[in-house]
Amino acid sequence: MTQINTPTTTSPVALISGANRGIGLQVAKDLAAHGFAVVVGSRNLQRGQEAAAEIGANASAVQLDVADGDSIAAAADHIRTRFGRLDVLVNNAGVSFLGDQNTPLPVRASSGLLSVVPLDIVRQIYEINVFGVIALTQALLPLLRSTAGSRVVIVGSGGGSLAANADTDNPHRQMFGVYSASKTALHAVSLAFATALAPDGIPVNTVDPGMTSTALNDFQGTKSVEQGAAHIVEVALRGTDGPTGTFTSDEGPVPW
Repeated sequence: MTQINTPTTTSPVALISGANRGIGLQVAKDLAAHGFAVVVGSRNLQRGQEAAAEIGANASAVQLDVADGDSIAAAADHIRTRFGRLDVLVNNAGVSFLGDQNTPLPVRASSGLLSVVPLDIVRQIYEINVFGVIALTQALLPLLRSTAGSRVVIVGSGGGSLAANADTDNPHRQMFGVYSASKTALHAVSLAFATALAPDGIPVNTVDPGMTSTALNDFQGTKSVEQGAAHIVEVALRGTDGPTGTFTSDEGPVPW
């Protein structure tokens, strides 16, 4: 049985993966403003430390690559040793495109269609967007289970909604490729975790931040990071009396 250290902080603790920039960074800022000790998960530790310094005294950083099992295990051990608790896990890390980051968004989208995308790229994107979420959540379950009132938020995407993309009038269906499909799979993973953790009283909810202007979409989004982070933070702040297994945006329920 995994030993959990006596908590070394009385503040609630939140880990946000992929939090050195974009929506993740804004979520970390907002949760810190609500009194959380936030842990900035970042593949590059220096960038994570810079982000934590930007947030302030309530923030620290941990090296976290969700596609690397050793990195995940080390991050979980760090949180267990330093804090002895985990109140909120925000699975935010994700990737939409692998390749030259100067590639225009329309070209990125067309290159991700399942009719053309190389299988090794599919595997890499699923490794980060799907398997990484499973691995990180599993690694942190001992801490989540030992912390009263803990909850999990998974950042999904309306672009992965099967119901929405089955609508022939939905223009997004022309871009329904590997990224969107990986988010569809992620939504299923989130619902499966919600079902599995219901007996433990740990809510697991999926949030669609909307088309937020970040590196994920070559800054072509229509929302600011503050707007994109707002509903994620709202769901993260809910207690265990709130719902589980939901998929929502700031406009309400999102169809699976």
